[in-house]
Amino acid sequence: MSLFWEIDAPGRGPRVVMIHGFSQTRACWGPLAAALAQEHEVVRVDAPGHGRSAGEDTASLGRGAALVAALGGPAFYVGYSMGARLCLHVALARPELVRGLVLISGTPGIEDPKARAERAAADEALAAKIEARGVEEFLQEWLRLPIFAGLPAAAAFREARAESRAAGLAASLRCAGTGRQAPLWAQLGSLTAPTLCVVGEQDEKFLGIGRAMVGAIGAAARLEVIAGAGHAAHLEDPAAASSVITRWLRERWDRGDSG
Repeated sequence: MSLFWEIDAPGRGPRVVMIHGFSQTRACWGPLAAALAQEHEVVRVDAPGHGRSAGEDTASLGRGAALVAALGGPAFYVGYSMGARLCLHVALARPELVRGLVLISGTPGIEDPKARAERAAADEALAAKIEARGVEEFLQEWLRLPIFAGLPAAAAFREARAESRAAGLAASLRCAGTGRQAPLWAQLGSLTAPTLCVVGEQDEKFLGIGRAMVGAIGAAARLEVIAGAGHAAHLEDPAAASSVITRWLRERWDRGDSG
């Protein structure tokens, strides 16, 4: 079994593997993918249960990370939200492959067992709703959530998201949702890859998580805050996010961090 992926016109720099957020696909990166492809070989992947990677509907985060690592090989790994959690798993399980890590609105998981159980129950309820109502109706409700209030309509990628199947999205929640994830906070100090955490200024929850992650990782990590943006910072202000991430990747490349 394998994941579906596409490669953008390669630049001369090292490979960048990009993993999208929940309910998105490889086509939902907007201008960021094109900006990175100016200097890098960019591999955009459909996460398990999404887009054309439906054959991996039941992949856990560990299994999904193994699939991503096998596909991506030595590279910089860039993930958004759910994709950031997958990339973090890759970096911890296969550190020799990860030349650098960019986590956009990412989290190492929920430490409190009660809160984690509550999130798992909420994910199960959402999975059942997606199965019962279908992808189109789910997307209408999902994209109206306050967390996406700053997302321009053109950056919602409704048509691309509709490529996924209800069964795949439901399975992703059940197998790889935040409520099902064993928290990774205690392992962050063992990360060896240079790490960039990108968060939107208006996303207070993930801004706090980002600060805590950088503190837990240590000197190898940096936090960049996109002014005025929310959870999908790279889609709400693609110019600012592209500038921040491109500059950071170029610094790693120039310093030889890319191997």
